[in-house]
Amino acid sequence: MTKLIGIDFGTTNSVVAVLSPDGSVKTQRFAFGATELDVFRTVLCFWSEQSKGRSHMHHAAGPQAIEAYLDDPLDSRLIMSMKTYLAQHSFTQTNIFGRIFTLEQMIALFLRALLGTGHAGAHIIAGRPVRFAGDFADDDFGEARLRASYAAAGFPAIDVALEPQAAGYRFTRGLSAPATVLVGDFGGGTSDFSLLRFTPGAAHPVVSLSHSGIGIAGDTFDYRIIDNVVSPQLGKGGTYKVMGTDLPVPVEYFSGFARWHRLSLMRTPRILRDIEEVARASADPSRLRNLIALVRDEAGYQLYQTVSALKAQLSKAPTARLHFAHEKLVIDSEVSRDDFESWIAPDVQRLAATVDQALERAGVPVEEVDRVFLTGGTSFVPAVQRIFTERFGSQRISAGGEFVSVAEGLALIGRDRLAEAA
Repeated sequence: MTKLIGIDFGTTNSVVAVLSPDGSVKTQRFAFGATELDVFRTVLCFWSEQSKGRSHMHHAAGPQAIEAYLDDPLDSRLIMSMKTYLAQHSFTQTNIFGRIFTLEQMIALFLRALLGTGHAGAHIIAGRPVRFAGDFADDDFGEARLRASYAAAGFPAIDVALEPQAAGYRFTRGLSAPATVLVGDFGGGTSDFSLLRFTPGAAHPVVSLSHSGIGIAGDTFDYRIIDNVVSPQLGKGGTYKVMGTDLPVPVEYFSGFARWHRLSLMRTPRILRDIEEVARASADPSRLRNLIALVRDEAGYQLYQTVSALKAQLSKAPTARLHFAHEKLVIDSEVSRDDFESWIAPDVQRLAATVDQALERAGVPVEEVDRVFLTGGTSFVPAVQRIFTERFGSQRISAGGEFVSVAEGLALIGRDRLAEAA
């Protein structure tokens, strides 16, 4: 029997699920110290060491990458949110310690670490979003680069399936009666929706009725927090003088800083020099110099952790405190859920419209949806939950497998596809 693996290569976390000979699905566990994890952080860390007069580059992936980065953030390069670039024609390669890496090469390095050495010759079902992240995303280009990344990792022939459809496959295993199911899969970079029809005992028990997706998800909400709480304390909204005229501090400094996948690209001598020139002419140079220190010292990961924790706290409590310190910068701000929801309101409206789009494409009215299954961390955000409770009522909504449902569903899709081909 061909070994079959479902891989959810995510913006923030990645998961591997293996189909067992008895038809059950098991999520691969990753050892990290004395613990085992279901998820593998989607990050790479590069660093260079001198030996016998020569420079040698090293890299690590997942939890080991984070450990290596925290051990020496100044002399390492942390790469996050690689998936966000897949459908962007504007990003093809980057220079890391004098060596050029294409995006496909970096993802391939990550996939090799994710899969290890025990899956040679396996048949892979890889997940992809309905819509890739990015304002000018080319979905066909994104899938082509995803396939090329797997090929570079040593898996030249893979199957691809939509991530929300995979999550729905897993959910329907627990159903015993026919049902029309709406699945919402909320990742780090994208939110995707699938409408499925489940008919137990049919030749094809799970039939896809429609899909929709949008490049708004957890990272977008993190961006809103940074943009409203952190960036103003780093010079956003300030001014600087040029020939006696007050000009606004360039907003692109902060749009780049607040997006995790672009943060490492700011750590170039030219950009840091430009910010310093503006700082010297600004009304409050210390704020922009704090921005320089955060970028220069690769402190983005610590800030990312702090903001993500705040977001999670606001899903449980009406207020939460964001405390972050680096060198001379100290941020200690109380954030209310009401403020957070006002910042993300336009994003939530677009998410709601994308849900409605899936229903409209299938010609299925709200009242004919029997079950709603939500997966992914952003599904816990109260403003996101209201999209579904207001349309379908809480009694029709289920959640679970926030991290593993897509990978397990991909393995099940692969099982059915192989059976059909046999």
